[in-house]
Amino acid sequence: MINGNLRDLDTLSESVRNQTIKSLITLSKYWGAHTEFKKRLNDYGIKVHRPSSFNSFLRILKSNNSNITKWYNNTLPNLRSNERTFLRFVLYSGMRKTEAIRSFNLIIELHRDDRLCEYYSKLPKSETKCLQHFKYHKMFLRNTKNVFISFIPEELINEIANSKHVTYPMIIKRMHRNKVKCRINELRDYYGTYLLHHGLLEQEVNLLRGRIPPSIFIKHYWSPKLSELRDRTLKAIRVLEQSL
Repeated sequence: MINGNLRDLDTLSESVRNQTIKSLITLSKYWGAHTEFKKRLNDYGIKVHRPSSFNSFLRILKSNNSNITKWYNNTLPNLRSNERTFLRFVLYSGMRKTEAIRSFNLIIELHRDDRLCEYYSKLPKSETKCLQHFKYHKMFLRNTKNVFISFIPEELINEIANSKHVTYPMIIKRMHRNKVKCRINELRDYYGTYLLHHGLLEQEVNLLRGRIPPSIFIKHYWSPKLSELRDRTLKAIRVLEQSL
């Protein structure tokens, strides 16, 4: 594709097209042909399209997050015990479903091997207990989709540790069987919005969601105290738990 007809990119959907272009740019750098490939993109007039502010507005307008807690409460009775625990884990962590499944099952496996302290442990120079996803690079660090840490109540960690593994196909199958629409991904959006409404800064919410914005201040100067961030995050989660 780097040396082929770049016009074929126009046949792809916008999201796939953007990811393909980014992948080709990375590949061209690896091959030492970035300058030539960049010129070819310019010659073809091909650019990575970024969502417009209007599209972002439309997404907000169409969002159903206002009733996501109702969906959550109505869905729980249709799931098995371990799946109910998983759904709670997603809501309290704000992780993507794939990340949450990996983390959930990893907690179980490490607990069985008496090694859970390697994952749910103290951060360096801190008494802050949290899930340290960053220790498991291949599982949780994936280019632009990352998750570094999660502050989760210890009682929920213990409940997961003594639970059974979960798989996404089984959860989907159970929801379809009970005619329940799957809205697991929306729990991530709700988590971020909820924390913003309960005292956390946007930078802090981004950190917990695995996002480090391309800001000089954030990358080089911002140093939040993790123990304080833990306390405010867990306080917000406790309020959320009481409201469900």
